[in-house]
Amino acid sequence: MDEQELIKKAIQGDKKSLNDLLDKHQGFIFNVSLKMLNDVVDAQDATQEVLIKVLTSLSTFDTSKAKFTTWVYRITFNHIMNFKKSAWEKTNVTFENFFQFMENVPDVIIPEEEDQNWLSNIEETKITCTSGMLMCLDREQRLIYILGDIFKIDQSVAAEIFDISAANFRKKLSRTRKDLHQWMHQKCGLVNTDNPCRCRNKTKKLIEMGEVDPENKKWLSGYQEQIVKHTQTSMKKFGTSKDEVYNRIFQEHPFKTNLKADEIYNQIVSNKDFSKFMNL
Repeated sequence: MDEQELIKKAIQGDKKSLNDLLDKHQGFIFNVSLKMLNDVVDAQDATQEVLIKVLTSLSTFDTSKAKFTTWVYRITFNHIMNFKKSAWEKTNVTFENFFQFMENVPDVIIPEEEDQNWLSNIEETKITCTSGMLMCLDREQRLIYILGDIFKIDQSVAAEIFDISAANFRKKLSRTRKDLHQWMHQKCGLVNTDNPCRCRNKTKKLIEMGEVDPENKKWLSGYQEQIVKHTQTSMKKFGTSKDEVYNRIFQEHPFKTNLKADEIYNQIVSNKDFSKFMNL
């Protein structure tokens, strides 16, 4: 069934069509929300709220004005931009205090013979730290970077969503990229080996401090693929330019699984106002 037929049936209240629409878009919505908010519960809440908006607005979708995916993107990004502040955002984290915090975390060397036992924890540390770097950007910068360089949304589509010209979007992305990459180049050992900071040497102490939980991994649980599998750029197309080296770090982050589509559907349709609206 093509998307237009799916939308038509969903508007008519067909449960399978509603479920299929959720299944098609909820993963992207959840992962963008998670990257923006850096909090699983907040990202789940934002995803459910976006999906309710999408489903209750289906009858207003006009194929002559936009593609359905673009329409969903606009609803998603507008909602996230206005979503309540996450715990990370409430700390008013900046690049300066973030990297100062990381520098103050004592190094604890992991012996080579213990490497295999620590690989997943070290990876969790890497993703936790680089996700924290994104939180040092303001919301607009963060969303622009997530769309433009991580998920590789077509820039003309991204510009349309932000209601600016493509040239203006590129300028904003370039400035954001410069801010983030400059700090990473100065402080992060992943992109500049002259920097002393190493994920493996910070892992044990970050676990001790409660910043990384080896028993309940925030990033490495509930995923089977990396973000790059869900972008318009394949791994084979990665180049070696400086910007692409930075992009790859973030595109190798997990594309996490939210609740299953039928579970999300059940949560949404259990909302009395929604069920009444859709005549379910």
